[in-house]
Amino acid sequence: MAGNFLNRIGFLTPLATVVLVLVVVNVLLSLGNQTLRVEVNERQQMITQTLQLEGLNREIVTVLASIAVKANDEQLMSLLASHGISFEAPPGLGKAGK
Repeated sequence: MAGNFLNRIGFLTPLATVVLVLVVVNVLLSLGNQTLRVEVNERQQMITQTLQLEGLNREIVTVLASIAVKANDEQLMSLLASHGISFEAPPGLGKAGK
């Protein structure tokens, strides 16, 4: 009977060690996943805010382009052009409007 008990202990000790190692690995993976989730949430928030501001940015550019054409403001036109914003003055505006 004592031999049978020792055989069980001899089998259970490595099994308990493997379970303990797996628990530690699971905890480490959970912490890593939590960190990644926080990073993904921050990026998603940034994307959402960018989409919300896109309409406002378009309105600002439209107003600036309109002012640049109406006032024939070369500095403002070159500023918009330096940011890749190109536009054409509608007929009847620009130099004739000034």
